[in-house]
Amino acid sequence: MNSITPHLICAGAADAVEFYKKAFNATEIRRLAGPEGKLVHASVRIGDSVVMLMDEFPQWGSLGPKSLKGSPVTVHLYVDDVDASMERAAAAGAKVVMPAEDMFWGDRYGVVEDPFGHRWSIATHIRDVSPEEMQKGAQNACTQGAADQA
Repeated sequence: MNSITPHLICAGAADAVEFYKKAFNATEIRRLAGPEGKLVHASVRIGDSVVMLMDEFPQWGSLGPKSLKGSPVTVHLYVDDVDASMERAAAAGAKVVMPAEDMFWGDRYGVVEDPFGHRWSIATHIRDVSPEEMQKGAQNACTQGAADQA
């Protein structure tokens, strides 16, 4: 385990485990079912990290992003080939929210939303960027974003 481990709540956590196997080459570590068959805990390994999952249990205040109509959290995934990873995720049923493109901070980066409402940003590092170049890129991106909304 790493110091920080995402713990995702899903409506249909068993299906989420299977999705993550297909989309992100996850390997299942364990799953514990409750009396109604809902998962009270599951864990998968994606790359060098563990992601824990559980089904929704409203009586415990445990609701997933679909019940909450979204989530402010995005899980970030570094991979060797962002384009291939996004294609695999889309083929498994993810919605591409932002196609992969080269970003000012030196990563090729895109975003998908899984069928359970969780957003995943996926990136491959493609070049090193100086702090000055990164600051200039951030300023330009904010200026461009404001102009696009005008």
